[in-house]
Amino acid sequence: MDGFNVNIETSQKLQRRASRLMPGGVNSPVRAFRSVGGDPLFMKKGAGAHLVDEDGNEFIDYCMSWGPLILGHADASVINAIRRTAKNGTSFGTSNKYEVQLAMLIKARFKSIDMIRFVNSGTEAAMSAIRLARGYTDREKIVKFNGCYHGHVDHLLVAGGSGLATFGTPDSAGVTAGAAKDTIVVPFNNLDLLEEAVEKDRKNIAAVIMEPVPCNFGLIPPKKNFLQGVRELCDRYKILLIFDEVITGFRLAPGGAQEYYGVKADITTLGKIIGGGLPVGAYGGSRKIMNRVSPVGNVYQAGTLSGNPLAMTAGIQTIKKLYKINAYDILKNKMNKLNDLLKPTLMKYKGKFLFAQLESIFAFYFTSSTSIDGLDQVANCDMKAFSRFHGEMLKRGIYLSPSGYEVGFLSTAHTDDDLAATAGAVSESLRAV
Repeated sequence: MDGFNVNIETSQKLQRRASRLMPGGVNSPVRAFRSVGGDPLFMKKGAGAHLVDEDGNEFIDYCMSWGPLILGHADASVINAIRRTAKNGTSFGTSNKYEVQLAMLIKARFKSIDMIRFVNSGTEAAMSAIRLARGYTDREKIVKFNGCYHGHVDHLLVAGGSGLATFGTPDSAGVTAGAAKDTIVVPFNNLDLLEEAVEKDRKNIAAVIMEPVPCNFGLIPPKKNFLQGVRELCDRYKILLIFDEVITGFRLAPGGAQEYYGVKADITTLGKIIGGGLPVGAYGGSRKIMNRVSPVGNVYQAGTLSGNPLAMTAGIQTIKKLYKINAYDILKNKMNKLNDLLKPTLMKYKGKFLFAQLESIFAFYFTSSTSIDGLDQVANCDMKAFSRFHGEMLKRGIYLSPSGYEVGFLSTAHTDDDLAATAGAVSESLRAV
C-alpha cells in the first residue's frame, strides 16, 4: 500500500489470492481501496472501537462495518445472545419468537410502522418497498434523488451514490433501459424541481423514495423544511413517501430521521443496527399498506433466511442495550468531545478542509465550502487529497471508510483516548497532505 509504513504482507498475499477467486478480490466494490490507492486490509478481529488485521496491526475504527456496530465490535451482550441462540440452531425456515420480539421493539420506536416484514439486506428492503408501493397505488413510476443510494436494484441504479460514485459511474452496465425508464431522478434539497417533476407525471408516480439524510454520497443534511415539503407534496398527489432509513434508523434517534425531523414516511426501510452486525433488512408501514403483502395481499415477497434467529437476536440485544445505557446521550457527548478536540485543527485549515457531522455520523471533505447541502459540492471535493489523507490516517492507526464519498460512524465503544488519538492523527495527516 502506497505510503503505508507497517507490515501488511499477509493482507497483500490474501488479496493476490482473492483476486483470482473474486472480482477485484472483494465481495463489495468499495472495499477494494481503488479510490484511496493500494490494497485492502484483511481484518482478523474487532473489539470495541478497534480492528486488528491479519498482520497484527491495530486501528481505531470509524467504518464500524458501515454503521451497524453502534455498540462497537463484539459487544459482549450481543455476542453472548447470539451464542445462546446459535446453540439451538442457526436457521429453521420457520417462524421464531425473536421475529416477534424485534418487530415489537421497532414498532414501539417508529410511529409510522404498524407492521413490518424482515428481509436480509437493505437492497432487498428497498426493492420490496417499491414493489409494495406500486402494488398499493397501481402506478408504475418512482422518483428518487440524485446521490441517494438504495442498494443495487436495477431500477435504483440510476444516478446512485456510494461505490458507484467512487468509480465515477452513475449507472451500471447490465441495467436495461426498460428497468430505468420508470425511475425519475431529481436533485436532493431542491423542492421546486421535485414539484415540477411530480406535476408533470403525477398520475403515474407510485412513490418518492429517499434517504432523509443522504449518507452514501458524503453526508448531506436536508435543508430546513425540505422533508416537510416532500411530505406535503406526496400527500397532495396521493403518492407514497418511502424513507430509506437503513443508515439513519436507530442512528440519528431511536425513531430515526422521522423522529429527528418530525416527518412520517408511508413506508420505511431499515437495516444495519437492527441486525446488530448480522445481515438484515426490513420494511414497514401502516397496517393498511402492509396488508397488501403476501400472504394477506397480492404483493409477493419471500425469503428463506428472512427473520433468521441469529440476526433477530442480535438486533434485539442491540436495541435493548441502546436504551439501557442511554446510548444517544453517550454518543452526543463523544461527538461533542471530538468536535472540541478537532477545533484547533479545523480553524487552521479553514477554507481547505471541512469536518461535517450530524449526531454520530460524520464526514471529512477537502473543500472550500463551509457546509455541504448538495451533490455538486461533494462531487467537487478534492478526492485525491482525501486519498492521501486516508493513507496518512492509516499510518497513524486510524481506519476510515476507503472512499471520500463515504461517511464515518462513532460508537459507544470509542473512548476519550481513542478520540484524542484520532484528533492528533487528523492534525498530523493534514500537515502531511
